[in-house]
Amino acid sequence: MTEAVAEIPATHGMVRNPRHYRYYDLVMAAFVTVLLCSNLIGPGKTCILLGITFGAGNLFFPISYIFGDILTEVYGYARARKVIWAGFGAMVFATVMGLFVIHMPADPDEPYNTVIQPALEVVFGNTWRIVVASMVAFWCGDFVNSYVLARMKVWTKGRHLWTRTIGSTAVGQLVDSALFYPIAFYGIWEPGTMMKVIAFNWAFKVSVEVVFTPVTYTIVNWLKRHEQEDYFDERTNFTPFSLKD
Repeated sequence: MTEAVAEIPATHGMVRNPRHYRYYDLVMAAFVTVLLCSNLIGPGKTCILLGITFGAGNLFFPISYIFGDILTEVYGYARARKVIWAGFGAMVFATVMGLFVIHMPADPDEPYNTVIQPALEVVFGNTWRIVVASMVAFWCGDFVNSYVLARMKVWTKGRHLWTRTIGSTAVGQLVDSALFYPIAFYGIWEPGTMMKVIAFNWAFKVSVEVVFTPVTYTIVNWLKRHEQEDYFDERTNFTPFSLKD
C-alpha cells in the first residue's frame, strides 16, 4: 500500500490532506459514542471481580483509545485531532446539558419527578472537580496518545503496529490517570490510595489495549485497504490548536 501524498500545501512548510474518506465519519461517531457512554454511564458504579474493585467505566473507556489509535494510524494526526476536539465538545455539551436539566424547576404536579430528579442528581450531578478532571485528562491524554503513535509510525517506517498502539496507549493513559485523580480527589483521598488507584487503572487500561491488539490489527488493515490510505505524519503540524487537515 502506498503512502497518500498531500496535494495542497499549507503554511509554514506543512501539508494538508484534502481527501474525503468513506468510513472516517463512522469511526469518529464510534469514538465519541464510546467516550460519552464511558464518562456518563460508567463512573457511577463500582464493580468487584476476582476480589478487585474498579469503576465500571474502566471496562469501556480504553476502547476510545483504541479508536484513537486506529484514527491516527490510518488517517493521520490531523484527522485524529478533529475527532479529539469533537469528543471534547461533546463532553462539554453533555456536562452543560446535565447541569441545565438538573437545575430546571421540576413540575410538582408530576409524581414521576420525585423519582427521576434524585436519580438525575446522582448520575449527572458530579462535582466541578470531577468534571474538570475528566475534560483535562481526556484532552491531554488523547493528544499525547495520538502524537506518540504518529511519531512512532514515522520512526518505525510503518512497521510493528503493536509497538506504537501499546506504546502510545501506555504514555497517553499514564497522562490521563496522572491528571484525573489528583485534580478530582487531591485532599480527599490519601496519597497512598491515589497512587494505587492510578497504578491499577493505568495497568488495566494498557492491558485492554494489549488484549485487543488483534482486533486493532484487523480494523486497521481493513480500513487501510478500503480507504486506500496509510498516512505518515512526516511534515505534520502537531499543534493541538488547529482543525486543519
